Amino acid sequence: NEEWVKFSGGAKPEIERFRQELGVDQIDVCLIHCMQNDQWPTEYARVRDELSELRDKQVVRSVGVSCHDLGALKVAAEHPWVDVILARINHIGGDKHKCDAPADVVAGVLKTARKNGKAIVGMKIFGEGTLIKPEEKAASLKYVFGNDLVDAITVGMLKTEEVDDTLRHMEAV
Repeated sequence: NEEWVKFSGGAKPEIERFRQELGVDQIDVCLIHCMQNDQWPTEYARVRDELSELRDKQVVRSVGVSCHDLGALKVAAEHPWVDVILARINHIGGDKHKCDAPADVVAGVLKTARKNGKAIVGMKIFGEGTLIKPEEKAASLKYVFGNDLVDAITVGMLKTEEVDDTLRHMEAV
């Protein structure tokens, strides 16, 4: 991230490139990726300001951050600039399962974010592949969806069978 900010021409040329590549006039959601501390609003002020300008011009509909740190997540939950948060969440939590804190701590922060009108996309639902048993997957999906913690999820998969398996687990929730 620091390297991108250091060498990037900023958000404006990147968004314009994305629009051209996608053949669209408006980008629905643009996130600053991988916030790793609670200082991200200051560290990424230039990018935030440019994305704000693009949002005001309706070139970008929503802005936000993906969080890889509890402090970053807490700030995002409260920060008025953030529309969307990509958050690491599963039923166990903690470093071993690729989350920023135990599940109950992350859930508390996400509840604050929801009260503040933030849209939340869950990631690491299966702990970046650490939760592989059928009962673990089912428990994680039930936890994430059952507690109204997210609006959507992203799940990484490598095989068609994994897509089908995830859909079966989701249908059971």
